[in-house]
Amino acid sequence: MPPITGTTKLLGVIGQPIAHTCSPAMHNAAIEKLGLDYRYVAFAVAPADLATALAGFAAIGVVGCSVTIPHKQAIMPLLKQITPLAQAVGAVNTIWNTPSGWHGTNTDIAGFVAPLAAMQRDWRETTAIVLGNGGAARAVVAGCHQLGCQEIHVFGQNATNIAAFGASWQDIQLQKNDGETSSVQIQTHLWGELATFIDRDNLLLINSTPIGMHPHVEDSPVDEAMMAKLDAQAIVYDLIYTPRPTKFLQLATANGAIAIDGLEMLIHQGAIAFELWLHQAPPIAVMRQAVLGSLNS
Repeated sequence: MPPITGTTKLLGVIGQPIAHTCSPAMHNAAIEKLGLDYRYVAFAVAPADLATALAGFAAIGVVGCSVTIPHKQAIMPLLKQITPLAQAVGAVNTIWNTPSGWHGTNTDIAGFVAPLAAMQRDWRETTAIVLGNGGAARAVVAGCHQLGCQEIHVFGQNATNIAAFGASWQDIQLQKNDGETSSVQIQTHLWGELATFIDRDNLLLINSTPIGMHPHVEDSPVDEAMMAKLDAQAIVYDLIYTPRPTKFLQLATANGAIAIDGLEMLIHQGAIAFELWLHQAPPIAVMRQAVLGSLNS
């Protein structure tokens, strides 16, 4: 890459944990390909330091940031403006610096949908099961609604939190792929109820939790016995991409399910963010190759 100079501008990703992220490799490869005077850096930011970090980034002229676990909801009150889609979904994963303050949007929805939309499947017959009720789960719910899934069930471990998650979707309307705008309909459940849903036909099972993320590579949100109940046509999607494959996806594949990891979601949401920050279409093939290279190194 070109040398860092006094004119080099910064982009980054904020989260905790953050050591596993492939985003710097992906974005810096695109920056180098286009010959831009930017660098993309990973910033470990604890929840208690989020407001301080944003103020510091603004002070030194950081152009924009990706936002990951656990900040996708907590960052929203700190932003000057949020796009209507991100406001409706209730989660932000991309921010950019403006003279009036930080603005935010959500590119996770388009990233999540990208590998699913490429599949030949009638999503109107699909039951979606979403594991987790954090900021990533909000993008997943919106994506499943956009696809037109017949039912959307969200599972959480804390009764208060999962009830609040369900209530937060009341009166929210989002557009589907067929152009129709309709209310987002979901059902929420405690984790212990999962066994009664896992054997449904035409199932889309999504892990939006950090369970199984590096370094806890032997963990899975669904155990082997429960995974054995999957229908042969089930699709199992893990938003995690390190390790690749996760234990969750290893178990899914062993039981004949179609497995999708978070790699394509990472690339597509990142490409949208890149264009928003730098007003140039990024080289997606270069970004994909950089991520694969980072994962294999």
